Amino acid sequence: MKRERQYEHVKKSVRDRGESPKRAEEIVARTVNKERARSGESKTPSKVSTRDPKSASQRGGQRSHSGAEGPTKNQLYEEARNRNILGRSAMTKKQLQNALGR
Repeated sequence: MKRERQYEHVKKSVRDRGESPKRAEEIVARTVNKERARSGESKTPSKVSTRDPKSASQRGGQRSHSGAEGPTKNQLYEEARNRNILGRSAMTKKQLQNALGR
């Protein structure tokens, strides 16, 4: 019952953010499955699921775009485009980061 409520809540949140129905289903399934694995509800939890000290809901996107190299050049370019930064098409990733104040 709890997972069903969580599933519907996460699905609504993802759809409210503008994700497509298919993408929303993928995100919801991953989130709920990881929570099930963390709480011992699944038969074979993955090592990553049980090792992570924070649940997905606690993390709340903290790791989004913060991999070893941060956001991709395309992500930076899109942000620069949204902010109307001139000369963005000729900029390198480093220059885009500087222009965006990162």
